[in-house]
Amino acid sequence: MRLVIAQLNPIVGDIEGNLERAIEILARFNEKADLVVFSELFLTGYPPRDLLERRDFVLSAQAALRELILISAKYNETGIVMGAPVLTGKKTGKGLYNAAILIWNGVILATQHKSFLPTYDVFDETRYFDPAPGVGVTLFKGQCLGISICEDAWNDPKLWPRPLYSFDPIEAQAKKGATLLINISASPFHLGKEHIRYDLIKRHAQNHKIPFLYVNQVGGNDELVFDGNSFAVDEHGNFIELAPSFEESVRIVEMDVPGSSNLHPPKDEIEPLRRALVLGIRDYVQKCGFSRAVIGLSGGIDSAVTCCLARDALGEENVLAVSMPSPYTSQESKDLSEKLAQNLKIAFVEIPISDIYKTYIESLRSPLGLGNEDAVDVTLENVQARIRGNILMAISNKFGHLVLSTGNKSELAIGYCTLYGDLTGGLAAISDVPKTTVYELAYRINQNVETIPREIIERPPSAELKPDQKDQDTLPPYEVLDSVLHHYVEEGSSLEEILKRGFDPECIKWIIKAVKKNEYKRRQVPPGIKVTTKAFGSGRRMPIATRYED
Repeated sequence: MRLVIAQLNPIVGDIEGNLERAIEILARFNEKADLVVFSELFLTGYPPRDLLERRDFVLSAQAALRELILISAKYNETGIVMGAPVLTGKKTGKGLYNAAILIWNGVILATQHKSFLPTYDVFDETRYFDPAPGVGVTLFKGQCLGISICEDAWNDPKLWPRPLYSFDPIEAQAKKGATLLINISASPFHLGKEHIRYDLIKRHAQNHKIPFLYVNQVGGNDELVFDGNSFAVDEHGNFIELAPSFEESVRIVEMDVPGSSNLHPPKDEIEPLRRALVLGIRDYVQKCGFSRAVIGLSGGIDSAVTCCLARDALGEENVLAVSMPSPYTSQESKDLSEKLAQNLKIAFVEIPISDIYKTYIESLRSPLGLGNEDAVDVTLENVQARIRGNILMAISNKFGHLVLSTGNKSELAIGYCTLYGDLTGGLAAISDVPKTTVYELAYRINQNVETIPREIIERPPSAELKPDQKDQDTLPPYEVLDSVLHHYVEEGSSLEEILKRGFDPECIKWIIKAVKKNEYKRRQVPPGIKVTTKAFGSGRRMPIATRYED
C-alpha cells in the first residue's frame, strides 16, 4: 500500500485554512497513493483547548469535515485519514470524541475515536473529550487497517513505572487482524522525545509483526513545539521512511518494501533544541500576528543566544536589538552588544537609562527613605530592570514589535529575575533552557563562525545592576544549580532523594526554598517555549499559597 505522510503545520482555529491545505494535498496525490494520512485534530489544529467548549467552533469543524467528505468524491482513487473532533450524539458526557476518520469516495468508511485521554503534564483531554467506546479495524484496499490516535500507542510498560491504562489498543487491533497500523499524533517536543517515539513504535511493530506508520504534527502553538519526525517501519521495526524534523514534509511511503537496519535518527540533542526554539519563536510571532521582534541586548550570554535564535527565526531585517546601559554597565558590555548586532546584521540602537534612573531615585528618595549615599539594594536594582522593561514595551507599542524576554530556566526557577522588568515580554524564548544549556547553544551557534563574540561566552555572568556584581556572588555554581533543579523540578525528586546524590545539604535547601518562594513570579511571566520534560507553565501547576514542606 502507498501511503502519504502529511506532516503539516496547522494553525489552531483556522479551520478553513487547514481544510484548504488538506484538499490541496489530496488533489496533488490523487491516483499516486492509496491513502493520505493527516495528524491528530488537523482540521482544528492542536491543541484547540477551550475553543472546543464553543459550540460555534465545533459546528464549524463539523461543517469542514462534511465539505471534505463531499470533495473526496472528486478524488476517488485516494482515501484520507483525517483528525477532527466529532459529536458523540449522547446526552451525557462531554459530547465530543477526538477522532480519526477514514474517508473515501464521498463517504466515511470508518471512524476510530481516541481511547486514552491524557491528563498529565501539558495535556488535559478529559476536559473536552469522551473516551472511545471500543477499538476496531477497517478493511481498505486489501489491507486491514488498525488506526489509532497519539496516546493510544503509549501504554507501554517500558515507559511507565505504573501502567496508566488498563489495556493496549494497539494489541487489541493486532488481535483483530490488523495488517497495517497507523497512528496519527500531535506529540509535542522535548529533548530526546523523538527517540522515545521511535523506540515505542518499533516495539509495537516487532511485537505484533505488523508494519506501522506514525504521522506527527509539526510547528509551534503557544508554548508547545511539535517536531514532526514522522516515520514508517516494517514488521521488524526497521525504518522504511524518516520525515525531517521541525519542517513540513509531504511524501509517499511504500509500506510493502522492507526497511533498512542502517537508517537511524541522529543522536545529537543540541541541534534539535536550537531548531525547536527557532521554530517556536517563528510560529509564535507569526501566528500571533506579529512580524518583528525587539530584544534587550545586555552583552550577556542569554540575550546573545536569544538574539541569534530570533534572527534565525524571523530574518535579520525583522529583529531589533536595544542596548540600555545603566551607570553600572561596563564599556565591554556596550561594545560586545554592538559587535553581536553587527555580526547578526540586525538593527541596533542604544538608549542609556542613567538619567532616567537618577530621576527615579530622586522621585523615590523621600517615599523610600533613601539617603544621598545609599548602596544599591535589590529595590534599586529592580528599578533599573523595570526601566528597561518599560522602554522595550514602548518600542513594542509604537512599532508593533513583539518583545522577547531573555531569562533562562535557572533564573526563573529561583526568582533571579524582576517582575515587570526583565520578565517583561510577549514570549519568554529560552525560559525552559537551563543556564548550562544556554552555553551549549552558544557553542553550537558558533560552530562554523564566531557569531557570538567569544568574550560574551567566556566572561563571568553578571546582571550589572550594581558595582562589581557577579551572578556567582549570590548563586550556587550553575552546574550545581542546574543539576539540583533537574532532579527537583523535572524528576520530582524529594530533598532526601537529592541529598543522596552528594550535594551540599544547605545548598539544596536554599535552591528548593527559592523555587517554592518564587512561584508567584512564574505565574506572571510570558509564555515560554517548552523543551524539557517539565517546563514552568501549563504542565506544572503548583499552588502559590502553600505551606507544604518536602
